[in-house]
Amino acid sequence: MGFHVKHLLVLFLSALLLAGRGGSSRDSEIQVVLDSSFLQKFVDQLPDMPRIQTYSFKNGVPVSNPLEIGMFKKKWKFHRDWPETLVFAFGTTAEAATVPGPTIEALRGTPSVVTWDNRLPRHHILPWDATIPSALPTRRNTGIPTVVHLHGGIHGPENDGHAMAWFTSRFRETGPTWTNRTYLYPNLQHPGNLWYHDHAMGLTRVNILAGLFGAYVVRDPAVEDALGLPSGPEFDRHLVIFDRSFLKDGSIFMNATGNNPSIHPQWQPEYFGEAIIVNGKAWPYLEVRRRSYRFRIINSSNARFFRLSLTGGLSFVHIGSDSAYLPRPITSSRFLLAPSEIADVVVDFSATDSDVSILTNDAPYPYPTGDQADPKGNGVVMKFVISGEAAEEASKVWQQSPLPARLVASPAAIEREAVATRYVAMYEYESKEGEPTHLYLNGKSFDAPATETPSAGTTEVWNVINLTEDNHPMHVHLGLFVALEQIELVDADKFKKCMQKRNDAVGCRLAEHAVGSRIPVPAYETRWKNVFKMRPGCLTRMLVRFSLLNSDNQPYPFDAAAEPGYAYHCHILDHEDNVMMRPLKIVM
Repeated sequence: MGFHVKHLLVLFLSALLLAGRGGSSRDSEIQVVLDSSFLQKFVDQLPDMPRIQTYSFKNGVPVSNPLEIGMFKKKWKFHRDWPETLVFAFGTTAEAATVPGPTIEALRGTPSVVTWDNRLPRHHILPWDATIPSALPTRRNTGIPTVVHLHGGIHGPENDGHAMAWFTSRFRETGPTWTNRTYLYPNLQHPGNLWYHDHAMGLTRVNILAGLFGAYVVRDPAVEDALGLPSGPEFDRHLVIFDRSFLKDGSIFMNATGNNPSIHPQWQPEYFGEAIIVNGKAWPYLEVRRRSYRFRIINSSNARFFRLSLTGGLSFVHIGSDSAYLPRPITSSRFLLAPSEIADVVVDFSATDSDVSILTNDAPYPYPTGDQADPKGNGVVMKFVISGEAAEEASKVWQQSPLPARLVASPAAIEREAVATRYVAMYEYESKEGEPTHLYLNGKSFDAPATETPSAGTTEVWNVINLTEDNHPMHVHLGLFVALEQIELVDADKFKKCMQKRNDAVGCRLAEHAVGSRIPVPAYETRWKNVFKMRPGCLTRMLVRFSLLNSDNQPYPFDAAAEPGYAYHCHILDHEDNVMMRPLKIVM
């Protein structure tokens, strides 16, 4: 990775300080991993995470309600029959902290003011590898670094949760790009779904695995109330889905030995857990009525894709994707959700005669060519128990309030408005034994100077070329984009060899190779998103917009060109950490 010997020594010592007993005690050779396949499913009711608002009303006018949200070490019970688990959790107090964290509700046009308070201990509860580029305290026992990124937020770079803007407990030590204790989120974007999570350099995968993530929603009653969508705490629910494995003592299991231990003692290319968790409970159930429900589904897994479907002949009606509404509802029988993607769907439980519907998953892991999901284990997500009127009568009642034909309009994606064309190549590097060692974008690490420097208020075409065997969910901070098309590469090995030598898509004649089959973008993903799945062996063309999502191209109400800038990266957390992430620098 090009580190000096002195830096490696600092890395090693920092790993010892941060991991402490938390890393060494999790040896898979010593403790036994819990076989979750023998546990009874659907015994825990689906929780609804605490909801906290970033606003209040004064004389009928909305005003910001400043929040302080802490990060705490505590115990959490993921299943009725498992021991309690040590986790890191977000909450207004240690007692109120949850996994996932509280659902933060914001109001469009009213800024959110949030102080993220790191109360984490000196040592991590999971193994940690400091041989990858990482947030590194220089003083002993200052605590675990963290920084919060509001995923999908449109805000200034000093509030973006830059990977090197980390801070330890009580701000005893801060990273080189740290700026302020309190973050300001303007909430001027369209209403929609976001989520917040740790983003500390080299620690994102373990901090999120430990529990540092939660849902965030921007509401706009003036726009949304007229849509007549299912609403209220009972009928409008978040489903935050993730996977974990556990040891017999209840602790989270993460292998302490890497696939290349002589290079990276702990790092592995993907983490997969055997238990599927929804809102903090393994394989929960939810009692529903025979009517429509809105589910805001977030995939907060490290690396697992979910291809979701419902038994009983039920379908999904997509009304939003990531942080934006769709212009009209679109129906699907199943859909693929990558790590960090958000699907906003409506399910009408009156459309089945069954009393039960199971939310299932059949996505291979790693996706798309890995092991098949186990239909008795990680192929099951949760259970809906349907009660109430007979299906025929319930359907008649619900037909009185059908879904609207139109939802929320957004500007069209017009390719001719692009002012620049960029090429982004995805590379995976291997040891002589053929095991992955690290991943780069455009052959560069995160600490190399920014090469993607769009101007604020402009639109660009990004040609993303996936030269690996994995599907990589690409996330662009600040920018929104539309996937224009995906094209299979012909004679891909020849093109890959050229790219590995020259790293020049035009010079390697991309146009002659990007002539294979065109893979259509699913209809429910054809509008503005902040994450999209980059298929292996394909060119994905995206129209990326660096302005507010409105028709008059309104400029950002903050200095987007300020330091420390933004980033774009693969959202498989193990890839992002090592180090499939590049700086994104906006210029004025």
